Amino acid sequence: MGFEIASLWQTPEINPVNQKAKSIPALNPINIYGRVFLLSWWGFFVAFWSWYAFPPLLTDTIKRDLKLSQAEIANSNILSLTATLLVRLTAGSLCDRYGARWTFAGILLIGAIPTALAGTATTPHGLIALRFFVGILGGSFIPCQVWTTGFFDKSVVGTANSLAAGLGNAGSGVTYFLMPAIFNSLVQRQGLTEHVAWRLAFVVPFILITATAVVMILTCPDTPTGKWSSRSRDVQRHLDMRDTFFSTAATGDKKGNASSIDSGGLANDTIKLNSNRGQGHYGNPQTQEDDLLTAASWELVEKPTIESSVKAVGTLPTLTLIVVYFCSFGTELCVNSILGAYYARNFPDLGQTGSGNWAAMFGLLNAVFRPAGGIVSDIIYRNTKSLWGLYDPHSMSTMVGLMTGLAFFEEAGNGACFSLVPHVRPTSNGLVTGVTGAAGNLGGIVFLLIARYSDESADYPKVFWIIGIVAIAANLLVSWIRPIPKDQLGGR
Repeated sequence: MGFEIASLWQTPEINPVNQKAKSIPALNPINIYGRVFLLSWWGFFVAFWSWYAFPPLLTDTIKRDLKLSQAEIANSNILSLTATLLVRLTAGSLCDRYGARWTFAGILLIGAIPTALAGTATTPHGLIALRFFVGILGGSFIPCQVWTTGFFDKSVVGTANSLAAGLGNAGSGVTYFLMPAIFNSLVQRQGLTEHVAWRLAFVVPFILITATAVVMILTCPDTPTGKWSSRSRDVQRHLDMRDTFFSTAATGDKKGNASSIDSGGLANDTIKLNSNRGQGHYGNPQTQEDDLLTAASWELVEKPTIESSVKAVGTLPTLTLIVVYFCSFGTELCVNSILGAYYARNFPDLGQTGSGNWAAMFGLLNAVFRPAGGIVSDIIYRNTKSLWGLYDPHSMSTMVGLMTGLAFFEEAGNGACFSLVPHVRPTSNGLVTGVTGAAGNLGGIVFLLIARYSDESADYPKVFWIIGIVAIAANLLVSWIRPIPKDQLGGR
């Protein structure tokens, strides 16, 4: 069935086995699924805003105020990503153990503290240290994706994940608009000095981050069935229902009259899961039982152990995700950090605000291009059941066109990559999400190190060229790997 615009606000149809939504009520925060989706992307949005709040002001104001060298700016960019890498590596296992909601809220509240203290930096080393701790907020991407995976059925989970991530990633573009605008307002309308104004500007994201975390804790559940700690009992309850359902189905009305069969408390459309056989005819009870077992086992996230973690991370499909996201999101993080400076170098008349506004376009395109990757992936999955993407311009139109083209392929690649993540190792979804997300940060660090040693000469074209070659080579190396092993549930 195709997309219906009304599904954006209507109460979604629920999968009766796992209680996950089969559509995304993105415009309905009253509905619990719509509210979780809203807070997932909004929480990541404000986190990304604060995480990348420094680069728009580093180009001019903070650089002059703290007397920063280009090397010190580059070092602060790298350290910011290093903290995120560490948090993402641990956040996945925390999601598997304690649930995504509490992990998400915890990261936001901890990251809000250095955001509030951003204005206390008075030396280059103080700025670098603060940016490291603000980088904690970048780890919020992991619970964002794990939370949406827990609330949306696998037929739409790619779209849900990529849309939440895309809207959240747009915070990297919005911050290029908002931070200079807040700074300018404080200077021009409030009469503050630049020295004070840039420091006070960070109070705005601090307030939003804290408020978002509190709302998340007070208004949302861990899973569609309630507490994270009871998820295993909920799955077991559905498996117990299975015995009643299929023993009855096997001896029920041979004509397939649904009304003559006691479903043991399950809705009649249960038998439609993972098949196209649900038109009121039950077919082979054993086949239908296998379908139900597939749906149920999909939901049971294991508590992480060393053995299960090694098994989940050490598979070729997980390696593929790591390599792909290393290149795609690593590119995005690097570009977000240096694009404002690149515009300022090639178009000096733009100034700090103008350079930031044009650089913002790259991040804002996440709201369109990243979801596009996930939507295409979901369409392919629904139809095939398979999970198989001018040098240094000084013309503004050419520069914007090239950056838009880069955004399209790189951001759509991000979306497509994370639409695969929930399918690769469902029982260790948090761990795989965390490791894959951390790989993106590692890519950003590597690419920023390349930029770091090109910064003195501002050789940005060479940086982009190297990133492109690495991305092409790495993706070709893993393009032959199956997204899901044949011996894993759901493999084809």
